[in-house]
Amino acid sequence: MKKLKLPPIATVIGIDTRISGDMIFVSGLHIDGQVKGNVTGLPDTKSTLVISKGGRVEGDVKVENLILDGIIIGDVYASKRVELASGAQVTGTVHYRLLEMAMGAQVNGQLIHTDSSEEEGVENAVPENKAAVPDDAG
Repeated sequence: MKKLKLPPIATVIGIDTRISGDMIFVSGLHIDGQVKGNVTGLPDTKSTLVISKGGRVEGDVKVENLILDGIIIGDVYASKRVELASGAQVTGTVHYRLLEMAMGAQVNGQLIHTDSSEEEGVENAVPENKAAVPDDAG
């Protein structure tokens, strides 16, 4: 699977920072701290959320791309790609188009593949690679 080219990280939530409330962002957001609320990346902005080990979101996540090594308690809606590193923990349903999951990653919920080609422009943005994730993965 082709490596994801990250957009510039415009916002960083530090390890000692706790945010209560919904967040909306464009481009890149990196979370080392904790967010209680929904985190939404605006569509067509290459919205990429990176949650590092120790980072935590309690709420739904709606982005184009997600790179997770921390914890999400809520549903994930990724219109393009989800990368779950070995420390990733999701308690909720993960909706994805492309999925990369390292050994040790945990999903306590459902994995649901979506074909987001109905979203304008997305079908040309990421090459189709059906061999990357077998239907019986998870």
